[in-house]
Amino acid sequence: MKILVLGAGVVGTAAAYYLASDGHDVTVIERHQAAAGGTSQSNAGLVSPGDATAWASPAALKTFLRALYNHDLGIKVRLRFDPYFFAWSLRFLRQCTQARLRANSQVKLRLALYSRDCINAISADTGIHYDERKKGILYFFRSQQSLDTGTDNYRYLAEHGLPIEIVGRDRLVELEPGLAGARDKIAGGVYSPIDQTGDSSQFTQNLAAHAAEKLGVKFLYGTTVEGLDIEGDRVRAVMTSAGPVACDAVVISMGPESGLLGRRYGIDLPVYPVKGYTATIPLDDESKGPTMGGADEDQLIAYSRLGNRLRLASTAEFTGFDRTHRPSDFAAMFRTGNDLFPGAFDEKKAVLWAGLRPMMPNSVPVIGQARYRNLYLDTGHGHVGWTMACGSGKFLADMVAGRKPEIDPQGLLYRN
Repeated sequence: MKILVLGAGVVGTAAAYYLASDGHDVTVIERHQAAAGGTSQSNAGLVSPGDATAWASPAALKTFLRALYNHDLGIKVRLRFDPYFFAWSLRFLRQCTQARLRANSQVKLRLALYSRDCINAISADTGIHYDERKKGILYFFRSQQSLDTGTDNYRYLAEHGLPIEIVGRDRLVELEPGLAGARDKIAGGVYSPIDQTGDSSQFTQNLAAHAAEKLGVKFLYGTTVEGLDIEGDRVRAVMTSAGPVACDAVVISMGPESGLLGRRYGIDLPVYPVKGYTATIPLDDESKGPTMGGADEDQLIAYSRLGNRLRLASTAEFTGFDRTHRPSDFAAMFRTGNDLFPGAFDEKKAVLWAGLRPMMPNSVPVIGQARYRNLYLDTGHGHVGWTMACGSGKFLADMVAGRKPEIDPQGLLYRN
């Protein structure tokens, strides 16, 4: 079967790899000049089932409303006339109950655990590397009060299959010597030993190269998707800037642009862009940097060690499709980085980036058949897209092949 995958981020590239492994003739259409040119280009670098808690929650409801007027929070909402944002917000707010938080987090955790295994299997099968580290991730808190209240979600994930260890500051520094300089500023945290880190851009580009060379996947870079040619209940071709490309099936994995395309064809796909910022900095003194990934839960700053580089990531900003950034956007990030790892890096050497996470109101990606018999979705992965990408690609390939999936599909299958 000739399958077109729209988007060569980590989600689309993983889907293309699994579909081609099943023997399909796969072509990936990507507007950038290389794989991982969009959202997958830079993120916190965390492959983190420990971060599977859904965004929408009773606490998030209060934070979301405060963000309308307080722009110093980690979540920023810039009010503008955007009917799609208001519609998305209403759906998000409906998910902010304790019951929906638990249900959505269970689905995310199940996919995240499965996807972590898929990432490692791909690496083992193909031999590709991506500055990976498999030492776990620390989620820590600055005060005893935030530690006491902040561990509830992690305990819930532990009840559903995530191994964790609640640690005090002494054990935390034993696990992560890089935090020794900030020991007295941290009350304790949660250690997730099966979490890991790695560069999603390296992974995606290396996987794309492998898929092209070994599996015959064709990548049409620098090619923009302009629409779908639909006849009856099927997509006949994808209309692109290079002309129509005929197909037997289509997979939409276009990140935040997925919703724009889907809505043109009556697909209920409430994917909204949420802007995040990253700084990637060479470590001047590697002994003073982290040895594993982590997240400062009070400052809302995540970080990872990628080879001899430190990746810092922060902020969830609702500002439409704006990808611009200013030096001031990174000030809090650098403050926290220097606080945690004094003397490890020079922020003047940082490579700064801003990109858009494709968020669903319930934080759960959409996977499955949509409206037309040969149109599939694999998108909406949000803030843990790197974590869930390979699992969703394998799940989709099983669906296309008519195989029983290796993961429980409850809560994952798309419903239009």
